[in-house]
Amino acid sequence: MKSRLLFLLSVSVLLSFSCKKTGDIPSEENIPGQKIFLDTKAKAVVEAGNTFGIKLFKNLAANTEDGQENIVISPLSVSMALGMTYNGADNETKTAMENTLELQGMSIDEINGSYKTLIDELTSVDPDVAMEIPNSIWYENSFAVQDEFITTNHDCFYAEVNPLDFSNPASVDIINNWVADNTNDKITSILEEINPMSVMFLINAVYFNGTWKYEFEEQNTTTETFYLSNGTTTEVDIMKQRATFNYSSNELFEAVDLQYGGGNFSMVVLLPKDGFGPDDIVIGLNENNWSTWMDNFNKMDIQLSMPKFKLEYEKKLNQALIDLGMGIAFEPSGADFSKINPNAQLYIDFVKHKVFIDVNEEGTEAAAITVVGIVYTSAGEGDAPYFFNVNKPFVFAIKERDTKSIIFIGKVMDPEYEN
Repeated sequence: MKSRLLFLLSVSVLLSFSCKKTGDIPSEENIPGQKIFLDTKAKAVVEAGNTFGIKLFKNLAANTEDGQENIVISPLSVSMALGMTYNGADNETKTAMENTLELQGMSIDEINGSYKTLIDELTSVDPDVAMEIPNSIWYENSFAVQDEFITTNHDCFYAEVNPLDFSNPASVDIINNWVADNTNDKITSILEEINPMSVMFLINAVYFNGTWKYEFEEQNTTTETFYLSNGTTTEVDIMKQRATFNYSSNELFEAVDLQYGGGNFSMVVLLPKDGFGPDDIVIGLNENNWSTWMDNFNKMDIQLSMPKFKLEYEKKLNQALIDLGMGIAFEPSGADFSKINPNAQLYIDFVKHKVFIDVNEEGTEAAAITVVGIVYTSAGEGDAPYFFNVNKPFVFAIKERDTKSIIFIGKVMDPEYEN
């Protein structure tokens, strides 16, 4: 596993600021790893991020052409990028972003402080898992930015702040190099060009690299049939192992929870029962159900078979965010980002999201980038053992145990894997 660059940040839970050997059957310890204890406001921000992320995931899944597309997003990444942007919003735009991000009822200081706590905790809780959440702000060097906006995002989101000459073609490479450096080269670019009227890019990166607590033996991986939703089949690499895992079942699906490292982070695989498909699970997803589902696991001796998969996903999120109530932020004549600059009529030109994930015998490596582009109004238009056999499309999520924060969530319709 690659070397881990973890933030060496002080952990503050109370918001006092504004901002295996062959033949062995492994069994989980009762209290694995360290624990995270969040105060009420920080818990509320996690719940808000999960609720927003589930709504976003459901919207994207519902708006694929034939429902057969692989989808994977990082709710944490999108929430962080929009959380930084939220500090520049005011009036109706601020309210619309609060409602879309499910942050109603909290002050901006409580929100920023909770984001800071979440970054501190997630990046330090498990030394055996690389979990990094870097942020950056890039602005046109001739554009005046409010000091408070910069200071808040630097102090609470640890955002690296850089002025650039956006008219210089090298600026695209500079920003893309930051993206590559902060995703371990798993995502190498997020911008192709810079709109002449662009004044700012707010970027979040999430990088995750965790080995399974119980790794799959590569020699046990075999090529087997995977049954696609359209009635056809494909041959895929299926990993296998027997161990004691947390298991859950209800009328809709059965699920297994696979831990990484010290046990704080895990992947939950939700396999639809006969008569149902992944979209039925997605339709049933909401914050209450998610919390209930995650509380309903028990240990079971499992013979597990599941496919390796490596996915890349890229999506412009404008329409999804408009659908979720944030439309005013994209309106050239209606958006209010006066807390970035009170003398400029600014709006969000685009929100772009890009994700990479590799799930194999050793563990999981995943990265996400979210960029929010801000432009002047005069810019152009915006845009015996129990057998658990994962041999058909499924839903998965990578989460943190104590906060229940959803780091990644996806729907695998065809588990592609290219070396």
